[in-house]
Amino acid sequence: MNNLSNQVAFIKEIDKLKYIQRKTRLFNSDRHENDAEHSWHLAMMTIVLAEHSNKPVDVLKVLKMVLIHDIVEIDAGDTFIYDTSKSHTNTEEEFLAAQRIFGLLPAEQGQEFIAIWSEFEEGLTEEAKFARSMDRFEPLLQNTSNDGGTWKEYNVGYQQVYDKKIAIKDGSEQIWKYAEDLIDESVEKGILKK
Repeated sequence: MNNLSNQVAFIKEIDKLKYIQRKTRLFNSDRHENDAEHSWHLAMMTIVLAEHSNKPVDVLKVLKMVLIHDIVEIDAGDTFIYDTSKSHTNTEEEFLAAQRIFGLLPAEQGQEFIAIWSEFEEGLTEEAKFARSMDRFEPLLQNTSNDGGTWKEYNVGYQQVYDKKIAIKDGSEQIWKYAEDLIDESVEKGILKK
């Protein structure tokens, strides 16, 4: 029964993810996406797009990664990918958040979640590469649907977008080709400055 109590405490805690606002907006909308919506969308994208991964991946593991990866933002907050004043790499703040939040779970389960979160952050395995490609692809789709979205709002240029989005290629060269075409089309449409 103690395991169940700990798991329920974790489930209640992660409800806070619904309140973490991202800079990106929903498709064709002015409403900002929250982290829970983002994670759900990445999970659906993983199921739908897994066949395009560069190498076969364990889809369940990728799903765990995309659902877990932003939970640390309950404590650490969301860092905008184009923020130049704060590093977007794994921080001590995020690690402490992972320990606290996943520490609510029974020990073995908590350790598994920290390991999955760490694997995503390191980005070295095929599963992590594909999960990270989904994480980079979704906001690109949102910004192209919103007439430039955060690119226009925060004066983000072509090279910044290209440099951040090329990571998609590590998980899927096919999706990267599609994304690269979208970036180029965005320049042609005038919604992304070159």
